[in-house]
Amino acid sequence: MPHTFRAPATADEAALLRLNNDHALELSELTADEFRELLKVAWRVRVTDDLSAMVIAFDQDTVRSSQNFDWFKARHPRFAYIDRVVVSPATRGQGLARALYEDVIAAARAEGQSLLCAEVNLDPPNPASDALHTSMGFTPVGSAALIGRGKSVRYYSRPL
Repeated sequence: MPHTFRAPATADEAALLRLNNDHALELSELTADEFRELLKVAWRVRVTDDLSAMVIAFDQDTVRSSQNFDWFKARHPRFAYIDRVVVSPATRGQGLARALYEDVIAAARAEGQSLLCAEVNLDPPNPASDALHTSMGFTPVGSAALIGRGKSVRYYSRPL
């Protein structure tokens, strides 16, 4: 059965913030105001109807500054960027992360994008995410220690 996604409603924000913050190790913990702002500036946000999975993506025109996004902005004039994708433990193994990525890929292609970028934690490691990115044709293009966060990341990109 194919997955279907939709844009989030305002009423979804609290549940989506919980989903995000339940995975703060892999993502980053956000306050309600920070999360609301992230949703506001994002180029594309898609969620499942049951709010068990979401993706938040930017493009080069997104007005937001973060170390990871800025790394790609400094190197590419046009691109789409996965800021975060998260799937609840109860719905893992159903292909939701891959389907969310495919949704972003289709939208990016429709807008004439030719590059999709993302990052994955190196420390602490996230081998499941590394495997997903590799299986979807991403290649490592750099890495960085995240200032003041005690983490390091690997940067990935893939042509569209």
